[in-house]
Amino acid sequence: MHRRSFLHTAMAAVIALGISACGDKAPAPAAKSAAPKAAEGLVVKIGSASPLTGPQAHIGIDIRNGVQLAIEDANKANVQIGGKPVKFELVAEDDEANPTKATTVAQKLVDAKVAAVVGHFNSGASIPASKIYADAGIPQISPSSTNPDYTLKGFKTTFRVVAHDGQQGPTLGRFALDKLKAKNIAVIDDSTAYGQGLADNFESTIKSGGGKILAREHTTDKDTDFKAILTKIKGLNPDLIMFGGIDPQAGPMKKQMAELGIKAQFIGGDGMQTPNFVKLAGDAAEGSMASIPGLPKDKMPGGAEFLAKYKSKYNAEVELFAPMGYDAVMVFIEAMKRAGSADPAKFLLEIGKTDYKGVIGPIAFDEKGDLKNGPITIYAVKGDKWEPLETVTPGAAPVAAEAKDAAKK
Repeated sequence: MHRRSFLHTAMAAVIALGISACGDKAPAPAAKSAAPKAAEGLVVKIGSASPLTGPQAHIGIDIRNGVQLAIEDANKANVQIGGKPVKFELVAEDDEANPTKATTVAQKLVDAKVAAVVGHFNSGASIPASKIYADAGIPQISPSSTNPDYTLKGFKTTFRVVAHDGQQGPTLGRFALDKLKAKNIAVIDDSTAYGQGLADNFESTIKSGGGKILAREHTTDKDTDFKAILTKIKGLNPDLIMFGGIDPQAGPMKKQMAELGIKAQFIGGDGMQTPNFVKLAGDAAEGSMASIPGLPKDKMPGGAEFLAKYKSKYNAEVELFAPMGYDAVMVFIEAMKRAGSADPAKFLLEIGKTDYKGVIGPIAFDEKGDLKNGPITIYAVKGDKWEPLETVTPGAAPVAAEAKDAAKK
């Protein structure tokens, strides 16, 4: 009897406590009524994919920084989509400039439910990742991938805000023939989709223009000792050596050219048109030339303001593609605003209709997702800086820059 009585008493106490607790929680609806503040708006995630570690991290971080600036500016502007306030958030992933890692990163961004992706930096990363984004229906704008194959897969989700190597390679080739008067040329590439594609387009232009390719050599994007290749090329006495690759290889290559007494001029693409190339090549950088899609940064319509904003936030100069990363975000946001939705299925169609005045200039896409009328600027190292030589819009005459003598040694 005592045990049963105890249980009855305990149960009564529990019931009483439950009733009391319910009474204490009665104001809960008031807490819920505060929730609409968060619910009134939307949180929209924007993905960024680029190398954040490894030898190309300086370029990948530069892109991520541009994306971050755009997101911060959009949040300050109190953007509304479909009549609702929006907060944008960055989801940045490190693809290590590795094609296999890029697909893992792409799936990770899909699983994170990003609305759109700015990336990747390397064509070799963008191309395999593009299939994953396409299967998920998530739009992708590369700020830097220039291999033509990137937009030739037929994916409706794939765009870029730079000219491609089918334009950049021939521009470099014509410059070599017409301006440098090079006749005997050696070509080296880093065996990546970017480097090899750029070199292929350059080589075909040289051949069709009457120049001679003395040698075509291959290295990798991990090598830093090129003396065996360069010694072989030296014996052929070229006027010009063209390199398709990135600055961690281009810088040491140019330095080793000087050490071997190779007098040939040196030219490459956007992957080596960085401050890091000048640092790695040292005094040997002088006179080196490179092209990059886009106008000179200080000549971009929004360039001066962007450069100052970037320097103020990061206490660093723009490395390469930060303005393109910034504009890619703004293209996505403008498409969302026109669609009245941040659902990729709804705003994807609007991206193809883009007519946007960005930091880099006018942005519109053709049916493949390529940038229409994308300019290409050729630079040379003078002192310890890259100086513009001329800007070319494919199909138009080149516009000479003030520093037209910068290529002279």
